[in-house]
Amino acid sequence: MELFFDLDGTLTDPALGITLCLQHAVARLGGQPPPAAALTRFIGPPLRNTFCELLSTEDPTLLDAAIAHYRDRFADVGMFENAVYSDVPAGLAALCADGHRLWVVTAKPEVYARTIVSHFGLDHHFAAVHGSELSGARTDKGDLIRHVLEREHLAREAVWMIGDRVHDVTGGRRNGVRTLAVLWGYGTEEELRTAGPDAMAASMDELRRHVNRGATSCNGPAPRSSAGQ
Repeated sequence: MELFFDLDGTLTDPALGITLCLQHAVARLGGQPPPAAALTRFIGPPLRNTFCELLSTEDPTLLDAAIAHYRDRFADVGMFENAVYSDVPAGLAALCADGHRLWVVTAKPEVYARTIVSHFGLDHHFAAVHGSELSGARTDKGDLIRHVLEREHLAREAVWMIGDRVHDVTGGRRNGVRTLAVLWGYGTEEELRTAGPDAMAASMDELRRHVNRGATSCNGPAPRSSAGQ
């Protein structure tokens, strides 16, 4: 099977770095930064959407400035204020040993995602790291998944999209791939169940069991797609 892993909230816990960078950007623009606890819900969605809400604006100049301030701190220190979830390394190794091929597919800019995956010693588990562009292209998870499927010439019926937010599930369904929602990240269980993943997992061991069962049922019904809905 081809396993697409989200990064933030799925492989690593980036809360410290992301919340500090959001606070930094708001403060640089003269605002009062919200407390960190109020910002964790923004882990996962595209950064521009986050600043639209935080700054109550759609002014592209202001949003560009906010993103620039965020990235100034993120590139220097924020991306390293991060921690790999404890059972992820062993889980990834086991999935590779099971014969699956692993990919990182994240809405985070690819240049940062590659650095993070390498910095935390996870890169040898993955065939490639795919992310968005600094310009904002492919921040939509559905667009990104379609790009990876086409670029890597992958069969949809062999792919799982694995992540912790609704965007991972809906993006996967739009592309007709199987979806698995993890419960240790930043999406609520209610959010994820409502999105309708093919499976949910509370640990890497449980994730592995779901994927291996799916690998034996590739000749069964095709995974659901929400194309056209």
